Amino acid sequence: MEGEKYIEIKPLLELISNNGRNYDFDKIISAFLYAKEMHEGQMRLSGEPYIMHPVSVAEIVAGLGLDTDSICAAFLHDTVEDCPDKTNLTEITRIFGSDVALLVDGVTKIKSINIEDKEEAQIESIRKMLLAMSKDIRVIFIKLCDRVHNMRTLYVKKDAKRRITALETMYVYAPLAHRLGMQKIKQELESYALQYLDPIGYEEIKKHIEEKYGRNVNFMEHVKENVERELSNANIDFTIGGRVKTVYSVYRKMYNQNKTFDEIYDFYALRIIVETELECYTVLGLIHELYKSVPGRFKDYISTPKPNMYQSLHTTVIGKDGIPFEVQIRTREMHQIAEYGIAAHWKYKSGERSGADFDKKLEWVRNLIDTENDAIDPDDFIHTFKIDIFHDETFVFTPKGDVIALPLGSTLVDFAYKIHTGVGNKMVGGKINGRIAPIDSVPKNGDIVEIITSNASKGPTRDWLNIVTTGEARNKIRQWFKKEKRAENIIVGKSMIDKEFAHLRYSCNEEEKNNIVTNVAKRFNILEADDFYNAIGYGGIPLSKIVTKIRDEYEKLYKEREIKEPLIPIEPSASSLSKKKRKSTGGVIVDGEEGCAVKFARCCNPLPGESIIGFITKGYGISIHKADCPNIQNAYANENNANRFVKAEWDIPTSGSYKSSYDSAIQILVTNRMSILADISMALSEMKIDIVSINTKNIEDTTLINMTISCRDISHFNSIISRLRSIKDVIRVTRAVSASR
Repeated sequence: MEGEKYIEIKPLLELISNNGRNYDFDKIISAFLYAKEMHEGQMRLSGEPYIMHPVSVAEIVAGLGLDTDSICAAFLHDTVEDCPDKTNLTEITRIFGSDVALLVDGVTKIKSINIEDKEEAQIESIRKMLLAMSKDIRVIFIKLCDRVHNMRTLYVKKDAKRRITALETMYVYAPLAHRLGMQKIKQELESYALQYLDPIGYEEIKKHIEEKYGRNVNFMEHVKENVERELSNANIDFTIGGRVKTVYSVYRKMYNQNKTFDEIYDFYALRIIVETELECYTVLGLIHELYKSVPGRFKDYISTPKPNMYQSLHTTVIGKDGIPFEVQIRTREMHQIAEYGIAAHWKYKSGERSGADFDKKLEWVRNLIDTENDAIDPDDFIHTFKIDIFHDETFVFTPKGDVIALPLGSTLVDFAYKIHTGVGNKMVGGKINGRIAPIDSVPKNGDIVEIITSNASKGPTRDWLNIVTTGEARNKIRQWFKKEKRAENIIVGKSMIDKEFAHLRYSCNEEEKNNIVTNVAKRFNILEADDFYNAIGYGGIPLSKIVTKIRDEYEKLYKEREIKEPLIPIEPSASSLSKKKRKSTGGVIVDGEEGCAVKFARCCNPLPGESIIGFITKGYGISIHKADCPNIQNAYANENNANRFVKAEWDIPTSGSYKSSYDSAIQILVTNRMSILADISMALSEMKIDIVSINTKNIEDTTLINMTISCRDISHFNSIISRLRSIKDVIRVTRAVSASR
């Protein structure tokens, strides 16, 4: 290097010089200089030059042992998006080659992902991410490294942005890192995300860890000395190290298993790395001779690897003074995979991947893409994505001894379809450990599962859709109904729609109803009514996704002839009826009093979808109340108020210029538990609900949370209430008087 010309990447160049791999230094330096030129003048929120972000990402990428093109793409990953007037993919391809351009394009396409947003654009983001991963797994490696550095510097952003990014990290990127076996990346992402999602809980557990470690500061050193002496006497070549459980690991175990801090048995862990698999089992025997093992706490992930390729022996033993600790035993190759996951397998030889075995490890990505291609309802794909990425595993055996990994909670039907589509379609029963079991039974770890099939089987039933938990099984069942039972599906789907019209009490003839159905079908990109009924019949589109769209279409087609019911039990005054309708204000149309301000009453917080009435206040414009508001009912009793009521109705939006959200107050009574407020806040954030205000009050063993949130209408509000009621330790959720407006 010439002097200090490349001072920004000096640590990177030293890192790749020492890791023993073949790198094209000229190409890496050229990518750095090109990125520096493109980002010239751009600054990060921290105040440092923007180029320091891609430099940091490139260092993390190099730390994973990735190749020259990956490091170059790390330098260039923001240039196409952030510098469109200076460069593009064609230029990147010309200078650095098609492989680098492919990686840059893949990373660029992975935009912000919100797994609770059902809009088509969000589904497309996830789909592009999966497609990019299936084409070249290095794309997600670079993206994960990018997210790691963003989390390291997240403190410079505003609270709201920090929370959104932390949620996305915790629910998408950390689980992805886990699914790819990249534990170091996963743990760092989880740690940073938890700091922003539940800072109080994070600090509390961190303090507990520091105090406990301080009380037993010499414990692990004594254990290491004993083990080292024993292994040396056995002439075993080994590396030994200790670790304390991470804050997030403790937090998750306390939350999921409802344990106290003192009940975490694997707080301490000893990691022993040896040369061969045989030595792993030899060391296990020596450990059990030295220390008493805890029954039921031994796991053999060597003979039965996890789906993310993790292999190791785990055993929990009792040390000095009755302190339990975990011992992990693995080979050096297993350790590399445990730390870096699938990245440890990534080798480029003459530009080719490491073969069919490597491709098999990415089969779950292609399965997800297949599910997305077949799904009509975006929620289906989101459900499958979450199950496949976020699940804990259950390991069961076939009668032949093959190990099958299933998402936790999977049933016998899920198992059948995991084996093969034909096995699932011909299933008539199942056995667990040799005993007949109901098809909705959930196998446990180590169970031997057998599926009973018959060629005389008539195929799956619609009830199976309520039994299965995996998207793969649900999709295969729906595909069977779609193909084999079209005529029946159309009858079932039409019947379901007819019942919904009857339930909604809509008055329309057959032609009008068909027009509504046709318009709703088009919103799902289905042109023929029969195809629409078929999709409903085989479960491709849940009826719950159709109801609101039917209402919308009914309002559009029949707004001019819809009969408006009186909103109050008394006749409006002649003076108010004679005044002309004024323009919508705040999403509400009122009669008379041109130019008066419209305000929503805090006493009842009316929402679209509820009957409303206007009340002319003295000096404060028109106050909008629910028609059944107690204050309005009391006002009726006063004869002096006779001329102060005005007819009001919700404006049906026909353009973008209307009030899209309304404040509404709720009261949540919860059992006192660490992280309960974080759970509630997280649930609302996942639903993209803004929290306007919040305060809490302790009442003995419970807490009353008063919260004002933003929502679209009464249906949206009810769905929010339903979601909150499903949270663990939530006792009651009720509508309340708003704390602020």
